[in-house]
Amino acid sequence: MKTFFKNSLAVVVGITMYSTLMGIFVGIFSIIMIGVASSDSKVKVKDNSILHILLNRPIQDRATNNPMETFDFMSMENNEYLGLNTILKTIEKAKDDDKIKGIFLELTSIEAGLPEVEEIRNELLKFKESGKFIIAQADYYSHKTYYLATVADKIYMTPTGNFMFVGFSAQIMFYKNALEKIGVEAQVIKHGKFKSAVEPYILEEMSAPNRKQLETYLFSVWDDFVEKISESRNIPTEDINRYADSLEIISDQSAIDRNMIDGLMYKDQIVEELKKLTDVKKDKKLNLLKLTKYMKSLKEDNKIEENKKDKIAIIYAIGGIEMGKGSTYTIGAEGMSKAIRKARKDSTIKAIVLRINSPGGSALASEIIWREIVLAKEVKPVIVSMGKYAASGGYYIACPADKIIASPNTLTGSIGVFGMYPNAQKLLNENLGINVSRVTTNKYSDLGSFSRPLSQSEKNYLQLFVEDVYDDFIQHVAEGRNMTTAQVDSIGQGRIWSGINALEIGLVDELGGLNRAIDVAAEVSGIEDYAIVELPKIKDPFEQIMSQMSVKMETYFMKQSLGEAYEYYLQINEITKMQGIQARMTMNVDIN
Repeated sequence: MKTFFKNSLAVVVGITMYSTLMGIFVGIFSIIMIGVASSDSKVKVKDNSILHILLNRPIQDRATNNPMETFDFMSMENNEYLGLNTILKTIEKAKDDDKIKGIFLELTSIEAGLPEVEEIRNELLKFKESGKFIIAQADYYSHKTYYLATVADKIYMTPTGNFMFVGFSAQIMFYKNALEKIGVEAQVIKHGKFKSAVEPYILEEMSAPNRKQLETYLFSVWDDFVEKISESRNIPTEDINRYADSLEIISDQSAIDRNMIDGLMYKDQIVEELKKLTDVKKDKKLNLLKLTKYMKSLKEDNKIEENKKDKIAIIYAIGGIEMGKGSTYTIGAEGMSKAIRKARKDSTIKAIVLRINSPGGSALASEIIWREIVLAKEVKPVIVSMGKYAASGGYYIACPADKIIASPNTLTGSIGVFGMYPNAQKLLNENLGINVSRVTTNKYSDLGSFSRPLSQSEKNYLQLFVEDVYDDFIQHVAEGRNMTTAQVDSIGQGRIWSGINALEIGLVDELGGLNRAIDVAAEVSGIEDYAIVELPKIKDPFEQIMSQMSVKMETYFMKQSLGEAYEYYLQINEITKMQGIQARMTMNVDIN
């Protein structure tokens, strides 16, 4: 009887706790959904308005309409990010909106890569063609914020602000010694002397070929960066380079003296300046319209466009390439193939724009997606738009397209493959005291086991796999780009290229952004009045609630437990997830 009451009490407590937690969760979800619903009200744009662009949230290629996607259950805040696609459409809409008189760029920080900044900058240049003004202001300027600011008619900075202009750099962290300390050896089988994705796990510093390709990439991007600033600010390129080399811009006044900025202003002074530009009296309120609010007016436009007969599909390929369905931040072979097939079989879709922002991943998954692109190309035009990355597997799926368009600073190429097989024998035996016994039917039945090193015979065997995949890779590129395999091999070997370099060697056809790719798709398909369809479709919020909660809870507790070591955990965890031959670039080249 005592046991019965004890068990009954446990059941009651369990049910009560579950009901309470679910009640709290449903309440939170309801509040979020009510907030989203109330924000969908029609946007009213007042006469004589100024579009206020504040890019202080992370910028992704594609915005989400799922409020749970960006909700942080730890802080109970909705950390919504901005979609590059929506930003571009909003600026384009503002250009033709008679009620919008100009743009105020507030640019202290931009959470985006240089290619995304490039696309926003190009759209702002189009905006200026309408004769409307752009004013930029920041508390301090980094390279990215300043680059975007150079489209403005006037560039201002807060007094005593920091103007940092010292040139680009790329840093790579090497984990070989850290892996050795915990008893893990990264066994690598690769093809390509420039295939540097594996270097952080097997070397203590970058190799000479890797240093060479990084220098080529950085100087290519820097030269383009300087040239465009020179054009916008009317400063000779040699002067701009001297400023970076000599550190002679040491104060806000020295930035003004060298024409890098136009003046120093506090926020209240900027408001007065904007009032003068829009003929608003000093005692009247300035009509500043936030970008995030004006974006909502696009929903009304989309509803009108949905009824158009002809459509162009934008298929977003974002993140690492893997087998399976994928997610918002990964490219699954199954999920991506399904989206491409859907666009191919839909007779109302006249062309496909494949937007790639990926460092690559599984070679097998890339091959499966490549096949779907080939089939789609037989039916309708396929245009590729490259974002920050379209490297290795990212280029694998791009190469069959009718036309490839890249940003000048896109990181692409990396045509090479590798296999990585961790050997954790020392970790298990010496560090943890774990012994592994095995039973096998044949000599190599446990090939690739993490509990022992590879034999030389096994390494030779796996090298043949790598060579076969590399041969397939360069053959696909040769067919797609009308080259010989020897030509592809000469620019392959895992070497990375900027969009500018890739244009010179024939890996891409044109420099431009997503909007240019859409224009090209319309041109080659012979359509003028069309709607945009975005694929894969974003899932309904209810489908992702529980899965996202569990993932975010796991991430939160791992960060709390590991602290600064969490980044090392991610890198080591990445090794264990690499299955099969990889067409992947793992290093992260970011520019501030």
